[in-house]
Amino acid sequence: MMASTPFISPTLEGERIRLRAYRESDLPAFFAMHADPVVMRYGSHPPWTHVEQAREKFDSSLHDNAPDRQVCWAIADRHDDRMLGGVALFHVNAAQRLADVGYMLQRDSWGRGLAREATALALDHAFDGLGLRRVEADIDPRNLASCRLAERLGFVREGLLRERWEVAGETCDTALHGLLARDWRTAREAAGSA
Repeated sequence: MMASTPFISPTLEGERIRLRAYRESDLPAFFAMHADPVVMRYGSHPPWTHVEQAREKFDSSLHDNAPDRQVCWAIADRHDDRMLGGVALFHVNAAQRLADVGYMLQRDSWGRGLAREATALALDHAFDGLGLRRVEADIDPRNLASCRLAERLGFVREGLLRERWEVAGETCDTALHGLLARDWRTAREAAGSA
């Protein structure tokens, strides 16, 4: 019996960044991003305090990728390949052709449009590469920057799920955003003809 070849997230090139597979050498930057209380203010877990806390999530991002499960990328500077953040398609449901998207940047990379560029590359791959018909974003409604980013990318806020999560003893709502493949393609065509 032949061993299966592990799936490696495809490298996607942007203007200023590239999405690439995680590398073992990214662990310190991955931990630092998740340990920053400002970055993690609206995250799904409290800031980490020890690098060992990063290991399970990092190993999943490094080794558990498959087109029918999750595709995780490091957001890297195109010039020096330094990890600036991460973007992922996860909870991929191949039968229903849908997935969730998540994105995160180190704080010193905020405000430059890099999350938008990275997420757009991931969405191109979701709709054109994986053939998905819908991508969802679960965002804390207090995270106005993330909500605005999703809406600029064409996501529609479809509802509010009250008291959906408990994070570090705080009850949090979810603003559910959805983006359809046909809407993404229409927006991309309009942008290309402008």
